[in-house]
Amino acid sequence: MNKVDVIIIGASASGLMCAIEAAKRGREVLILDHANKAGKKILMSGGGRCNFTNYDVTSKNYISHNSHFVKSALSRFTQWDFIAMVESYKIPYHEREHGQLFCNDSSKDILNLLLNECKKANVKIQLNTEIINIDPQSDLQSNHHFIIKSNNDDYHCLSLVIATGGLSIPKMGASPFGYKVAEQFNIKVWPTSAGLVPFTLHKQDKETLSELSGIAIDSLVSSKNMSFRENILFTHRGLSGPAILQISSYWSAGEAIKINLLPNIDLLEYLTAAAKKQPQIKLKTLLYKLLPKRLINVFIKAETLDKTLQEISYKQFQHVTSQLQSWSFKPNGTEGYRTAEVTIGGVDCDALSSKTFESKTVAGLYFIGEVMDISGWLGGYNFQWSWSSGWCAGQYV
Repeated sequence: MNKVDVIIIGASASGLMCAIEAAKRGREVLILDHANKAGKKILMSGGGRCNFTNYDVTSKNYISHNSHFVKSALSRFTQWDFIAMVESYKIPYHEREHGQLFCNDSSKDILNLLLNECKKANVKIQLNTEIINIDPQSDLQSNHHFIIKSNNDDYHCLSLVIATGGLSIPKMGASPFGYKVAEQFNIKVWPTSAGLVPFTLHKQDKETLSELSGIAIDSLVSSKNMSFRENILFTHRGLSGPAILQISSYWSAGEAIKINLLPNIDLLEYLTAAAKKQPQIKLKTLLYKLLPKRLINVFIKAETLDKTLQEISYKQFQHVTSQLQSWSFKPNGTEGYRTAEVTIGGVDCDALSSKTFESKTVAGLYFIGEVMDISGWLGGYNFQWSWSSGWCAGQYV
């Protein structure tokens, strides 16, 4: 039987970071993964450029049933710590809107950094390995350890780290394995759902909005007590774009989404002021300057658009304003895990130590990264959680 100090299941962002840190402490570390390549999600992230962190990271950028859990790890390994790693490898990067950091060249730069650090620390990575069974053991001195059976071999370790990620993007190898491990050890798993994902529309809305496919608009999108202002994108399937992806993580089935398509102005005030100054101008002439013609023609009736401002009542101005600044619709659903960037829910944070990431009930068992009930916003926050949680667990496994 192959004996090592630490086995990490999942050659993920968090798994690789944890392995590096544990091995630096002199621990013998083995990463097992069922995929044929390490860090697949890293490679495809950010359109192949990897949005590896964000300049502004706080606990408010994360969704969890335990909103305080992330604070400890984020403060111990910060975005600046990971940026320092990137700069030490002279990887060129740039900032986009909202503090998002991307590689100039390729996501491969980040993966190669991690793999090179693993190599320097003598971390072993074994791919194409399916885990068949995890068997907890304890000796006469009550020292806990694990025997892992796989399709390749059997392994023995003192510390077992689950870094298998969530259910998003199954074509990259996502699976419920981590949740099943938690359930095997009677650790609570919060129900999961797709997050950072486009909305699909009910048939009538889809038919109405289908001709707007390809249009992107700076909008304020709201749901419950959350709002995000970024672009929305009309697609042939429904609605996407950064603001939609962000709000999807907070949305519940059956709930309405409210969108302000003109967040920069008070449209009612604008229309009434224009009616006094240019009463002869047609409504469509005014609105076509503010939003794409195709969009205006879908949202506002043709007979109203053809009227001059002096022919339109204040009540009609209110209706036009409501259509464009308080558009409300109920999504049919989301595109699901197929296109989701994260998984909402997961292994209960209350069952783990926020310092070590060890299970409070199973000695030697750790959970890190997206498998936990922690989901970041769009913009590099999920990678930062992987780096932070992996680094912190790596100090203790």
